[in-house]
Amino acid sequence: MFSKSVFSTPMMRATLGAAALALLAGCASKNEPAYTPKELKSFEESASLESLWQEDVGDGLGRARYPITPAREGDNLFAADANGVVMSFAADDGEERWEVDLDTPISSALTAIAGQVYLGTRDGEVIALDQSDGSVSWRSRVSSEVLAAPQANPELLVVQSIDGQVTALDRNSGEERWVYTSSQPSLTLRGTGTPMVIEPVSFVGQANGRLATIDNRNGQPLWDMQIATPQGQSEVERLVDIAGQPVLSPEGRLFVTSYNGQLVALEATRGNVLWERELSSRHTPLLVGNLLFVVTDESHVVAIDTSNGQEVWRNDELEDRWLTAPSFADGRLVFGDFEGYVHLIDAREGELVGRSEVDGSGISVPAITDGNVIHVLANDGHLETLEISP
Repeated sequence: MFSKSVFSTPMMRATLGAAALALLAGCASKNEPAYTPKELKSFEESASLESLWQEDVGDGLGRARYPITPAREGDNLFAADANGVVMSFAADDGEERWEVDLDTPISSALTAIAGQVYLGTRDGEVIALDQSDGSVSWRSRVSSEVLAAPQANPELLVVQSIDGQVTALDRNSGEERWVYTSSQPSLTLRGTGTPMVIEPVSFVGQANGRLATIDNRNGQPLWDMQIATPQGQSEVERLVDIAGQPVLSPEGRLFVTSYNGQLVALEATRGNVLWERELSSRHTPLLVGNLLFVVTDESHVVAIDTSNGQEVWRNDELEDRWLTAPSFADGRLVFGDFEGYVHLIDAREGELVGRSEVDGSGISVPAITDGNVIHVLANDGHLETLEISP
C-alpha cells in the first residue's frame, strides 16, 4: 500500500494509501494479485511437508493484511491478530499456554527476545509482554503507526514508525532514549523498513531511498547514503523505498534491497560500496553462508554470490505469485504465496523440491523456522506447523 506523508493523521495516510494501491493494482480482488501469476505445475517432489499441528489466532491479519509475523524463542511460539489478540503456544505440539486481548489494534510483526514479546500498534503504541503469561510489562508511545517489528540490542528497543521517525526506547522500562527524524517523500509504500540493530549502531532504511547509520548512544547519524535514486515523472514511478531490513554478515558486510532501485553491498563501518546490481525488492533478503537470497518484485527467487554480486541461479517458476520474504529450513528456502501454498526451493540448486497447500486465504507474512520445522500464519489467522521430511 501507499501513504501520503503530507497528511496529518495515520488514519488519513492509511486511507489514501489504500486508494493508491487500488488504482495501481487495477482493482484486484482480495485474493488476486495485480499481475498474472504463473500456474503451478507438477514436479517431482524430493521433500514432503507433514502437518504437525494447527490452531486459529483471532481474526487474522485484517483487510489491510497487517504484517503481523509470529515470533519464536526456544519452545515458545507467539502469534497475534490485527484486533489485539496475542497467543502463546508450545512450538512442538501447539498446546495453548495463554491468550490476552490488548484491546488495541496490532499492526507490526512480533519480536520475542529475553523473556519478552515486543509489538507495535496502529495507534502508535509499543507494548512489551511477559513471555510467561502475556502480562503487560510496559507500554510506550511513538510518533505514528508501527508496521516494522521492534528491534532490540541489550539496552534498547528501536522502533521505526510509518512516518519514518525512529525512536529508541529503554528495553526494561519503555522510556524514550532518543529520536531520529528524516524527510519523507509525499508518496511511499505502505510499510517501512525494519532497522538492523546491533549494540553500537542501528542501520535504518528510509522511504526516500537513503540508508542511515545511527549512533545508539545518542541517536545521531554517523553516515548516510543514497541507495536508490528516484526516477520517472509520476510519484509512483519515483518510489524508491527501502522496505526490507538491511542484512549484516559476520564479516561486516551490509546488504540492502530497495524498491525500484538496487541491491547494494556495503562495508558496514564506513558505508563504502563493495558492489551493486539492479534488482528491485520490497522484501528482506536472506543470508545463508556465502549466498544472499532475494525475492524480486516479480516473485523471482534469485541467489547472489555475496563476494561479487553475481547471480548464481534464478527461479521464475513462481512468478507474480506474491511470494513472502524467504525463510530457511533444513537446506531449503521457504515461501508462502497469495493462494496459501508453502513452497520449498533447494538453496544450492534453485529447484522446487516441495509444496503444500495450507490455507486458501493466502499467506503474506514469512514463515518462522527452526531446524526442519516451519510455522506458517495465513491471512485469516490459521496457524499451522509443518515438518520437512526426509
